[in-house]
Amino acid sequence: MSIRGMQRKTKERIAIGVCFFLTGVCFSTWASRIPTIKDSFYLNEAELGNLLLVMPITALVGLPVSGWLVSKYNTRGPLLVSFFIFSMSLYGIGVSKYLWHLILSLMGFSFSLRLINIAMNTQAITLQKAFEKKINGAFHGFWSLGGIFGLIISTFMIKFTIDIRVHLGIISVLTIGSISFAHKYLLRNDKPKTGNKLILGKPDALVLYLGLVVFLAAICEGGIYDWNGVYFKEVVKTELFTAGYLSFMICMTISRFLSDLIIAKIGFEKTFIISSLLIIIGIGTAIVIPSFWPALIGFCISGFGVSTLFPMAFTLCGNSEKYAPGVVISIISTYSIVGMLIGPPLIGYVAYILNLRSSFIIFLICGIMLILIAKMLFLIEKPSTYEP
Repeated sequence: MSIRGMQRKTKERIAIGVCFFLTGVCFSTWASRIPTIKDSFYLNEAELGNLLLVMPITALVGLPVSGWLVSKYNTRGPLLVSFFIFSMSLYGIGVSKYLWHLILSLMGFSFSLRLINIAMNTQAITLQKAFEKKINGAFHGFWSLGGIFGLIISTFMIKFTIDIRVHLGIISVLTIGSISFAHKYLLRNDKPKTGNKLILGKPDALVLYLGLVVFLAAICEGGIYDWNGVYFKEVVKTELFTAGYLSFMICMTISRFLSDLIIAKIGFEKTFIISSLLIIIGIGTAIVIPSFWPALIGFCISGFGVSTLFPMAFTLCGNSEKYAPGVVISIISTYSIVGMLIGPPLIGYVAYILNLRSSFIIFLICGIMLILIAKMLFLIEKPSTYEP
């Protein structure tokens, strides 16, 4: 490849990384403010669980639209429009005075997030083909890095009692400004010529098992995002309730930047198994010893475990012989959305019936199931596809 070609690919890689980073910033900003919203609207655990249902239901309803966009357009334009809606919806969450206003803002936030995830992951998989070494894990590392950045800002805002409207407004403006600059360097003409339509019939085995992986991963990752702060505030009994979320995100970020190297050394299958075990060990620690430092260490360990699941699943989307990467991403994203639909509200309902500490056993069950699904996944595929 020529020097000019490498420079172009480097700029495209940075631009895609910016998309992942900004998405992480906005999502962690929303998640870190869930306890604030819970208190502002006087919601109990079950009512908060109902509110959290809005996002996955909206994303699920948006499946036909996202599928149509994937098959009809390149990803660059929809990505820019989606980021604008995403940012304005985040600001809408902050200024909501009535529950119906909050619900509408969450709907816009969720729908645009689905489009962003499909578009930027399609860009990442397409660019991966231009590199010999694995780079997709690092993109998800930028998502987590953005999450840490958002959490640091959130911790500062909460500590100094900065109004949520000011907080979310600042993040929205920074996001719109950043994506407006970065989008001109994104990949152009990345729409595949084949595999753009969903074919009804016998499910593709690879897509099915990848879907189950992201379904379970979404229950763990989404549930921990949404309930981590509440767990530290109400179970661990600490006012600095962003501490657990921050430690979780830091460990996820470190692991995701190292994931490409780890996979190259030991392969996808072993990485899947180790990741699942770390979820079990980490969450188990936080449940058994719900005091500050053990819980903090537990969420760190679980962060290392959860971190690799989505990057590996999205990377393997490019191996489908039946569908183009964007279509596979759209399909397995639906599994992810169902996981988000079931996970966080289920935690709320179980916490309401029993208690929040007991409800986190759900994550242990998911960790065990992930081991079984991973074993099934690599039984149906050729080992050479996944070995380093």
